[in-house]
Amino acid sequence: MAKSKTLETAFEELDDLIEQMEYKETSLEESFKLYTAGMKLIKYCNDSLDKVEKKLIEINEEE
Repeated sequence: MAKSKTLETAFEELDDLIEQMEYKETSLEESFKLYTAGMKLIKYCNDSLDKVEKKLIEINEEE
């Protein structure tokens, strides 16, 4: 996963994964791969949001 990925890009990728998983012709094996990729994206998003939250807390404490 590229470090230059934005949250917006990650959310778009998650939307695409969800659409693929909802497609009835997707095999169980492929669904598991999509699920695994989605969980990695969710972790990336959570980590990115945590960093932003910490920065906001630091800024508010400085004021």
